[in-house]
This record gives sequence, structure tokens and C-alpha cells, in this order.
Amino acid sequence: MRGQQNPDEIVKYREVCWKCHRPVASCYCKYTAPVDSGVKFVFLMHPKEARKQKTGTGRLASLCLPESEIIVGIDFTRNERINQLLNDPLYYPVLLYPAQDAWTADKEGFRETIGNRKLLAFIVDSTWFCSKKMIRYSMNINSLPKFSFTGQYRSIFTFKHEPAEYCVSTIETCYYLIKELQKSGIADKDADPEPLMNVFKEMIKYQLQKENDRIDGKIASTHIYDYKYNKKKDIPDFS
Repeated sequence: MRGQQNPDEIVKYREVCWKCHRPVASCYCKYTAPVDSGVKFVFLMHPKEARKQKTGTGRLASLCLPESEIIVGIDFTRNERINQLLNDPLYYPVLLYPAQDAWTADKEGFRETIGNRKLLAFIVDSTWFCSKKMIRYSMNINSLPKFSFTGQYRSIFTFKHEPAEYCVSTIETCYYLIKELQKSGIADKDADPEPLMNVFKEMIKYQLQKENDRIDGKIASTHIYDYKYNKKKDIPDFS
């Protein structure tokens, strides 16, 4: 029968890893490793992302980034934890957002502006539509200096449609940000950011394999739209 599983497999599948929130049978934690770049990351996660994406790329990134935080909400104006961070003289806070006047890692004066403070990067983890709404509502976040990339990047998240070519996933954002900050001497040059991409690639391969398994009838269909996705995907080896 299509998608039939024995009871032992079902019990094992429902055991959840407390770190990555994945079923133990498909836990991603073994692919993670600490990336201590000297930058503090705070992920502002939309409630829809928190509910539906149990292993979204923001959660995956946080597994690799020591001292990173995930804060769920829409309007963060009165969020106690965020305002505590914004008022902490240890940090220089920025919002990752492609504004016209955004700082970049190699922009003249950026390193001097940070001074002896630690860079605090707020990253909105949501769809592009919801992200703009969150930033508009959150006056404390909206008023922060904006930060963007120097280079242009294409996402390897090929099975998910982004609103524009320049849009990359949350975990890729962290990866490229660290790489650019290392070149400018702001992030720790000895930190290896590759674990971010390693766990991301494993997630991509896993999801593509599961799509193919559904098409082959090895596992049950998950929603009524599965009939639209009947062409098997090539699984990249990322070598």
C-alpha cells in the first residue's frame, strides 16, 4: 500500500531532536559545527515561519552560530530582549536589508564606526512580503543602520522560488556576510563558515530525496497539491 509504514518506524519517526526540531531519524545536528565569527546574529522570525518551518534555514543557521538568538514576532517595537540588546554598549546593531544607503563590509568608514564594539546583525527570517511588514511595524528595528552585501550571490536553494535572483536564504545570508566581514577584518579570519553551507546542502539533498520518494510511492503524499509535483528531481552532490 502507498506510504504504508510499520509501527516501529512510526514511533522512531516521531522522536524529535530537541536541538534541530527534526525527527531523530532525520536529525541534521551531525552536519553542524560551531562558526564563531565574532559577530552576534539575532533572527527575527515571523510566527508563520516558526510554526510551519520546523527546520527553516534560520533555525539551521542558529545551530552553527554560538550566542545567536531566535525571537519570534511581528512588531518588535516593545520587545524587551531586543531593546535590551539595542541599548547594550557592547554592540553595534545593524539590520540586514538592501537599502540604498546600506553599509557594506568594504565601505569606507564602516570598520571605524563599529570601533571596539561587536557587530550585532538582525536578520529577518520570513518571506519577503512578511519581512517588509515586520520591518515597517518594528520602529526600533526599522531605525537601525542597514547593512547589505558587497557582492551578488545566487541561492543554491533551487527548489524554492525566491521573489528575485538576488534573494538568498537566511543561512546563505549568514555565510556570505561572514565571508565578506572576514575580508574586511571585522569578523574573525580564523572562523570557518563552511558548516553553514554544509548543513544547508544536506537539508536540500534530504528534501529532494523525499520529494522523489513521494513520486515513487515509497512514502505517503503530504498534501493535496502533490499531484502537481510528479517529476523527479536531480539530487546535486555539491562536490
